[in-house]
Amino acid sequence: MIESLLVANRGEIARRIIRTAKRLGIRAIAVHSEADAGLPFVTEADEAVNIGPANPAQSYRNVEAILAAAKSTGAQAIHPGYGFLSENADFARTVEASGLIWVGPGADAITAMGDKINARNLMAAAGVPVAPGTTDPAADLAAAVAAGAEIGYPVMVKAAAGGGGMGMGVATDEAALRTEYDKVRSFAERMFGDGSVLIERYFPRVRHVEVQILGLADGRVVALGERECSVQRRNQKLVEESPSPAVSPELRERFLAAAVRAGEAVGYRNAGTVECLLDPATNEFFFLEMNTRLQVEHPVTELVYGVDLVEEQLRVAAGLAPTFDPDALAPRGHAIELRINAEDPKRFLPGPGAIATWNEPTGSGVRVDSGYVAGNTVTPFYDSLMAKLIVSGRDRAEAVERAKAAVAQFEIAGPKCNLPFFAELLENEEFLSGDYDTGIVGRMR
Repeated sequence: MIESLLVANRGEIARRIIRTAKRLGIRAIAVHSEADAGLPFVTEADEAVNIGPANPAQSYRNVEAILAAAKSTGAQAIHPGYGFLSENADFARTVEASGLIWVGPGADAITAMGDKINARNLMAAAGVPVAPGTTDPAADLAAAVAAGAEIGYPVMVKAAAGGGGMGMGVATDEAALRTEYDKVRSFAERMFGDGSVLIERYFPRVRHVEVQILGLADGRVVALGERECSVQRRNQKLVEESPSPAVSPELRERFLAAAVRAGEAVGYRNAGTVECLLDPATNEFFFLEMNTRLQVEHPVTELVYGVDLVEEQLRVAAGLAPTFDPDALAPRGHAIELRINAEDPKRFLPGPGAIATWNEPTGSGVRVDSGYVAGNTVTPFYDSLMAKLIVSGRDRAEAVERAKAAVAQFEIAGPKCNLPFFAELLENEEFLSGDYDTGIVGRMR
């Protein structure tokens, strides 16, 4: 097993990775910006290194500073968490070229899945269902208009290099397509340095379902069930649950088989997620993208399958067999995750601030992965995620009841907080029925 691990991230995910590392007897090394010096992940690590100012470009995305910290502390491996450099193929290559272990998929797999058009084409060739769309970037507005006419409206206009729900727009006719094309291309050039644009069919009523995969050290790819991720605002997830209430045993079998084929097509190793869109009217699903990293919502899979995905990542990176029997994977019960963000519960606009009160809920089936404690400050420099509230039960009904109690018990004062939204959602008849889609938050507002 790896003996020392540098966590190239911050907040709740850094704290969560450090927790598993220390349980396994691995020396845990944190890197942090000046703004994060007092956060729990820094104080709980065995060693911590200040790598620069609050600006992520000068700290958490600063490859030279991170590698220097790894060298000075004698780190053997680097875990990138999610966000920041986690899906940066050049960083993965640089880590390995420096003689360190990269806790993630190979750089070639990251590159292959990082471009949405290339990923679509690879998946189609592997027999994974893809939505009707362009096989090459729409080089100009004329090409986009022609693609829209061929595919049929409405269409989704997407940044080929985008991710995390960013760089997307919906066009219901040619006039809207002309506007969205220019908007998405400009955004993509500014945010990703790549203005390539993909046009594909848009489904007005759709569910977002993803499959957790793990590429093992022996070359096999296994699937650890699906997660329902349809409660979203601005195409970004707020709630995830497993199993999906929309997926029958027969559909689940098709989902998992397609996800395994996707991983095998790129020789995938380590943890990853195959994201899909599910048309609830027809039970057809289509490949959306592959996230070549650990997902924010990985805890629901951990609770349902009884595994520690960070431990499994470390074992794969070290060339070790998994702790579980890949031929005997079976889900038990139900789990729900709520993303507790520093944002107002109506418009979901960020509201950072000093934390005066922070009291986490406890009880059977309640888990909190948090990045803060009372006295810390949520700064405006990073994502608004403060904590993840994860609940589990024997079935969905019990998990929902435990979620209601936990939300009521969770006390946060200081920054704005979306806990009131979750209290509302957990009483919403559409959500309680399990028959909801990605438009549920809009209908609640």
